[in-house]
Amino acid sequence: MSKKLSVGDFETSDIVKDMAHVLNVDFDENHNEYCLRIPKKFGSGFVKATKFDSGISVLETDYLLKKELHFELKKGVVHPLKIMFNRQSAFGHKFTEDNDTHTINRLDSVMLSSTPTNNHIFKIPANEAISIFSVEINRKLFEQKIESFLADMDEDLVSVFRDANGIKKFYYKGQYSLDIAKFIEEFTECELEGFMKSVFLEGKTYEILVHYLQQYLDDLNTPEKRKILRKATVESIEAAVEIIKNEIASIENITVLAKRVGINPNTLQNGFKHLYKSSVNEYIKNHRIEKAKELLETSTLNITEITYKIGINSRSYFSKIFKKRYGITPKAYLKKTRGPKSA
Repeated sequence: MSKKLSVGDFETSDIVKDMAHVLNVDFDENHNEYCLRIPKKFGSGFVKATKFDSGISVLETDYLLKKELHFELKKGVVHPLKIMFNRQSAFGHKFTEDNDTHTINRLDSVMLSSTPTNNHIFKIPANEAISIFSVEINRKLFEQKIESFLADMDEDLVSVFRDANGIKKFYYKGQYSLDIAKFIEEFTECELEGFMKSVFLEGKTYEILVHYLQQYLDDLNTPEKRKILRKATVESIEAAVEIIKNEIASIENITVLAKRVGINPNTLQNGFKHLYKSSVNEYIKNHRIEKAKELLETSTLNITEITYKIGINSRSYFSKIFKKRYGITPKAYLKKTRGPKSA
């Protein structure tokens, strides 16, 4: 059974305040930041709004809900222009007067503009990790800033930003780049405080916006003429992961792996850092240890056989890295899982 939630959207802080009121929880306010924690009876996680000058702000949602949730943004309001980046599980969006629901998948980006009557409904699934980073722009307050962007925009984009009173509906979906993923990570993991944090986050928000607009223009080109890496690169990286998992006993070096999936080694390394928070070699090493643990638990292979099965030629080295990860030697773990006679 789903839960419906109607929230204001004139400013990003309205979303936090209205959610806090409906969920009957407090929210924290610290200078230009507004944050609420999802109550345990509804799930876990948080919603945070960060406001800057000139009508630009950021809304971060990072939560896991126990019930499906439908956010309906209030009618009669000029909603901000939204540029949303989906970092985790898919969620749905529709305009209230339309029949079609758009599915916004992991690594998708969408630019949305509603009207005061045909506003947004977001459908958030239950028991799925949701992480959305949204740049929100009050176009009436942003008018002076937009002049510096107009020279590089196509006519449709100029029209969207010039629509200060929100009378036109607009929807565009693509996939965001690895650069934007990196900037979002830098924003969300900022450890600065006070004035320096505010300045850093505002600058990072504009960096994300500029790169998104460059990517939007790049999307107008045919695929072979596009210069900015998108989901296709991510899919190549995910193909590399499958090769690692399926061929862990004989996996070759990074250069060969990159060539097999059709990208260069630097792109492969950067992609692993963005998507898996590790280098390619660290990922291979971690998978070897995890695969070894699985084989110790489920197979009849001895330790030497398992060592070669995961592509390691030295039993002593395998024992060293296994103990470092799990705090126990492979021999002791084998005795623990299969009994004393098995080692």
